[in-house]
Amino acid sequence: MTATVGQQSSTHSEPDAAQSTKRARLAIIATKGSLDWAYPPLMLSLQAAKKGWEVAIFFTFYGLDIIHKKKNRRLQIATLGNPAMPMPNFVGAIPGMTALATQMTRWRFRQRNVPPVDELLRKAIDAGVKVYPCGFSIDVFGYKPEDFVPGCQPRHGSADFLDFAKDAAVTLFV
Repeated sequence: MTATVGQQSSTHSEPDAAQSTKRARLAIIATKGSLDWAYPPLMLSLQAAKKGWEVAIFFTFYGLDIIHKKKNRRLQIATLGNPAMPMPNFVGAIPGMTALATQMTRWRFRQRNVPPVDELLRKAIDAGVKVYPCGFSIDVFGYKPEDFVPGCQPRHGSADFLDFAKDAAVTLFV
């Protein structure tokens, strides 16, 4: 099927047998380990898995904190340098503001029944999302395989993840 944005008509072609049986694929690269950056890859991957998509998330650098057993329960909101924060940027430099913003965000999430990161991660893994920790980043930070939540795939190289991503219908870098 081809379509042009902004036009009403589109051209349809019959998919061949291989296309009709192939599952849609989502590839996500998660690079950030803060509370606000943990939710997008987990929520998107969970929804795609529920739709029957084949999904993998490659956690690299600080993104590894999202799948780290101890660190994923202590993720914080970075207030300094975050232009979307509803406070002047200089306020983020005040000692204790990161902790306060994190506490307020967690409170708001609880009030709105937003699951914590570790629970959302568990749901994603249970739904079939493949969770790949970056081997290079594991070495840089000195982590061990047992530092990560159950259900993570073995350490993965970026070249291996690219093999998965090359056939993805959607690839996201967050």
